[in-house]
Amino acid sequence: MPAVTVENPLTLPRVAAPADAVSRPVLAVTTAPQGFEGEGFPVRRAFAGINYQYLDPFIMMDQMGEVEYAPGEPKGTPWHPHRGFETVTYIIDGIFDHQDSNGGGGTITNGDTQWMTAGSGLLHIEAPPESLVVSGGLFHGLQLWVNLPAADKMMAPRYQDIRGGQVQLLTSPDGGALLRVIAGELDGHEGPGVTHTPITMIHATLRPGAEISLPWREDFNGLAYVMAGRGTVGADRRPVHTGQTAVFGTGGALTIRADEKQDGHTPDLEVVLLGGQPIREPMAHYGPFVMNTQAELRQAFEDFQAGRLGTIPAVHGMGE
Repeated sequence: MPAVTVENPLTLPRVAAPADAVSRPVLAVTTAPQGFEGEGFPVRRAFAGINYQYLDPFIMMDQMGEVEYAPGEPKGTPWHPHRGFETVTYIIDGIFDHQDSNGGGGTITNGDTQWMTAGSGLLHIEAPPESLVVSGGLFHGLQLWVNLPAADKMMAPRYQDIRGGQVQLLTSPDGGALLRVIAGELDGHEGPGVTHTPITMIHATLRPGAEISLPWREDFNGLAYVMAGRGTVGADRRPVHTGQTAVFGTGGALTIRADEKQDGHTPDLEVVLLGGQPIREPMAHYGPFVMNTQAELRQAFEDFQAGRLGTIPAVHGMGE
């Protein structure tokens, strides 16, 4: 799981919650069900079974893979529409090509993020490049859906191409953790992702036995999803492992610890930390559309069927 790393984390800025910060309690730990998405790539549904009041402004998150494809096996998605929210695709291992009907797109690989604001609507496709289909290989990533407030749901679509080298790298006081701030800020250190809804997204790697206690905005929710490894969350050290999400209550700090002994194929604890300012508006969600009312959902379907969300570009390799 390479993403972006450094030789010596102690060369990075160090962050820790103030000593008097209240550590957020763990309200629940859920286990993601496994399934298949798109043309058949394996996913874990990270937020399944979690009440939306604890997720807001996040809608869903899939862990794609980790899977070692044989030659000819790599898969993607067909063209599909979106309206009313943002998709954040973070590739840890492997390569994905993206394209949308608004002219956005590109190739993302080890540690890159594609941030697509669907807004008023567009068509979108994600697929492995032909070279990866031929060769096979390791594929692993995340896709997160972030809601937009009603005032921004019909904004013009936007695309951000965030390279792995742009993320803000931080560490814990003892250097036992590497923190990659993809979006938002942590203790005054800002990530490159520009968000409409205030959020923080961090990929943390904790060495065996390492612990982090991070300052966390009181007005944000708090979620931790374990991509690999095992450890504990919260001051009372609630156990978590691969494929589980911890839901935190209120407080000023998030605490996570890696177990001293990890599995052989996952030497470290790999966690995605999410926090966001709840939008607290009615949500009507069906398939690829996230709106505020059922009438707006019906309008989205009508607009899609009438071709008002764009047309599939005639680009070799992506439009067939």
